[in-house]
Amino acid sequence: FLLTGPLRVVAVLLLVGLTWLLANTLFGKESGSSVRHFFSGERSKPRPRKYKCGLSAPCPPKHLAFRLVSGAANVIRSQNLLVSSVKNNVGRGLNIALVNGVTGELLDTKNFDMWAGDVSDLLKFLRPLHEGTLVFVASFDDAATKLNDESRRLFEELGSTAVKELAFRDSWVFVGAKGIENKSPFEQRMKNSKSSNKYEGWPESLEMDGCIPLRPPLEG
Repeated sequence: FLLTGPLRVVAVLLLVGLTWLLANTLFGKESGSSVRHFFSGERSKPRPRKYKCGLSAPCPPKHLAFRLVSGAANVIRSQNLLVSSVKNNVGRGLNIALVNGVTGELLDTKNFDMWAGDVSDLLKFLRPLHEGTLVFVASFDDAATKLNDESRRLFEELGSTAVKELAFRDSWVFVGAKGIENKSPFEQRMKNSKSSNKYEGWPESLEMDGCIPLRPPLEG
């Protein structure tokens, strides 16, 4: 029995439709999208290229790419992942990474509990920093309760302007340097406020990225 005329046209259309549905079922949305693009002649848009630390553009030569995220998804990334839950080195309080300001190499990472910990541990960590050391900071939960005048002053000497008013459960990300002459351009603070908090009891997390110029080696 052969189909003729309109019946043949209907049969062909049904066959094409069933083929499309089968491809979409087996291979998911991307395949279905590809089939539609094939028949329509459209081309899928290429995904934007991502560079180090997820930046949308590469850093200039002799610059260090970085990315900071505060809160539960705490991340400190400078060229490579330095601090994160994946590396199991994130904790409540201040998460800090020290990086060589000349070579970009990681020197140390530490977490300081600013709710139940001892601020003297933070002071011992910050006092002996060498000239040019980069200091990356990302807060998680409470980063301020145990801060005293000296610890706030040490962060101010690294270029912070927000640490002076940093309060209970404020969200804070900061990049400073030992020996910086001016205030750091890399700092954000989100105040903990019941009227504006995104989550109950906590402000939303902060994300900051950019490029930091590396220092030339010291002469002599």
